[in-house]
Amino acid sequence: MKNIPLIEKDSWLAPYQGFIEATRSDYNDIIEELNDSHNGIENFAGKHLFFGLHPYSNGWVFREWAPHAKAVYLIGDFCDWKPHKTYRLQQRDHGIWEIFVPPNTFKHRDHYKLFVEWEFGSGFRIPAYAERVIQDPQTLLFSAQVWQPKEPYQWTDRKFLPQFRHPLIYEAHVGMAQEGEKVGSFQEFTQTVLPRIKEAGYNMIQLMAIQEHPYYGSFGYHVSNFFAASSRFGTPEDLKNLINKAHEMGLAVIMDIVHSHAVKNEEEGLSRFDGTLDQYFYPGDRGFHSAWDSRCFDYGKREVLAFLLSNCRYWIEEFHFDGFRFDGVTSMLYTHHGLEKAFTSYNDYFDGSQDKNALVYLMLANHLIHKIKPNAVTIAEEMSGFPGVVSPPEDGGLGFNFRLSMGVPDFWIKLIKDQPDEHWNMASIFHELTQHRPEERTISYAESHDQALVGDKTIIFRLADKEMYDSMSKDTPSLIIDRAISLHKIIRLATLTTANGGYLNFMGNEFGHPEWIDFPRAGNNWSYKYARRQWSLADDEKLKYEWLAAFDKAMVHKVVNEKILSPLPVYLNLANEHDKILAFNRGDFLMVFNFHPSASFPDYGIPTAPGKYKVLLNSDNPEYGGFDRIETSTLHFTEPVGGNPNNGHQLKLYLPNRTGLILKKIPTPRVH
Repeated sequence: MKNIPLIEKDSWLAPYQGFIEATRSDYNDIIEELNDSHNGIENFAGKHLFFGLHPYSNGWVFREWAPHAKAVYLIGDFCDWKPHKTYRLQQRDHGIWEIFVPPNTFKHRDHYKLFVEWEFGSGFRIPAYAERVIQDPQTLLFSAQVWQPKEPYQWTDRKFLPQFRHPLIYEAHVGMAQEGEKVGSFQEFTQTVLPRIKEAGYNMIQLMAIQEHPYYGSFGYHVSNFFAASSRFGTPEDLKNLINKAHEMGLAVIMDIVHSHAVKNEEEGLSRFDGTLDQYFYPGDRGFHSAWDSRCFDYGKREVLAFLLSNCRYWIEEFHFDGFRFDGVTSMLYTHHGLEKAFTSYNDYFDGSQDKNALVYLMLANHLIHKIKPNAVTIAEEMSGFPGVVSPPEDGGLGFNFRLSMGVPDFWIKLIKDQPDEHWNMASIFHELTQHRPEERTISYAESHDQALVGDKTIIFRLADKEMYDSMSKDTPSLIIDRAISLHKIIRLATLTTANGGYLNFMGNEFGHPEWIDFPRAGNNWSYKYARRQWSLADDEKLKYEWLAAFDKAMVHKVVNEKILSPLPVYLNLANEHDKILAFNRGDFLMVFNFHPSASFPDYGIPTAPGKYKVLLNSDNPEYGGFDRIETSTLHFTEPVGGNPNNGHQLKLYLPNRTGLILKKIPTPRVH
């Protein structure tokens, strides 16, 4: 057996060396194959430059892969939207169809489709590589649209180079990122939301629902057209301008990319594209995702690999995205998709249910992305804890930069829902916030869009419930709201300051956006009331939302400016279950929390390294809705425990109930 660094880091993987080596070998074989036959993976991932509609000086060329089709026609206004022999494609080798048409056949913004005939059937189809797809507001049918503006978009972000070892991610959905009861646009997001994100201190934006999807309420996860930016938000130039402006502000932009499944829709999607169910997808039941009501890609087919890898290259090169958050990675890794599966031992990862094709695809995708853009960020939405997610493919891993710490929000919600805070266990909190594989860098978060959807509740809504409707005015006292605000702040502070890589927040959650997200649907009379963000709540000086927004801003800025996430590892200093005191450090930074619902402690001893400390952030500050019980300008000096230095040192601090602090050790001047 060859040397496998992943196993050297984790000896528990030794019994599964055969599978890990076989997967790595398959990956290496494909890389070698692509180098030999396609002059490298980048060229192999250039199918969007070959397939689809492309202009030339003397006309247009259109190509499509449809191996089981009997005939393929271009249709549009030029043929009265009916199949015509003039626009019938010629069949080439390997299931490729091709046609050349005169220059006057198409012009910018024209609509077109395909009409595909197969054995025993026929139907309209949207080209698989279509880069612009729009929906007719009357018929609700989708069509591809020619998108060839006279002048290409003029980028001004050439000097932008994302270098974010610790991404602080603002997860955002363009359509619901405005206050009006409507679908927001790329332009509105650029003008009104980008400045908010910049001011709030985040350094990376994660855009959801970019790939075209027929049902708005799917949150963008039922993709139909993988190369088309959703037209409901604006034009491709509008999206490019959004990313360009973000880069000018120093903000990286990553995309929530969906390669884990595809929508079942046939006329506007890929399912039964050439009359067969398994052109792009696994044959039989394996090609259907029962829980998501969608189709599952066959990652073992070279044509599917080319389609998905080209998709990665397209979004980076055409739109300057800085990387991807890969959705549904757990679903990709196992044939059971992780459904109702408990991962309690290493055997559960290697029980024969792994989809080796998907593993190899993810290795190839990460290799390609970082080859095209070395500083790109890739994040795996992976909940099983599969070993090697963030190890390089050469080491036997999948090659992601980060894995989402999906257990953290589940932990917080379960804690809030199932236990009164006087019973919260400090050691358990620290363990849940810091557990990860030794080689893993993770993205921590207290809640994301998942917890904000109808059927679930955000942290603030679980803590405050109906009191949010009546008691969020600063003039209205409420013990329930006091508790909610205090815990909301320290939960986020503990989550961020224990992060082993980066941090994520869903838009609006930072200021405790009320209620839930509910997209327009028949059940709510197609209302947009809950598919928006009420920014005015955070801007209103009379409301308590302003306090939460101010705290989140101060917290993020402090972490960035002081580089608090850089020192590793995170060490536990104290977890006192009776007093509900939790303290931990990373380098010279000391984080101290009092989770007790009522008890405040004067001169509480926190074991720490000797020296003097200053308070950098105090959640009890009145600007953040606190009660101003701590004098933050005071320097704190350690003292020996029991007067004996051999027993260690401690800080004596006043710790009000439900308060979180960040302190920093002040360097002692050298004596010359």
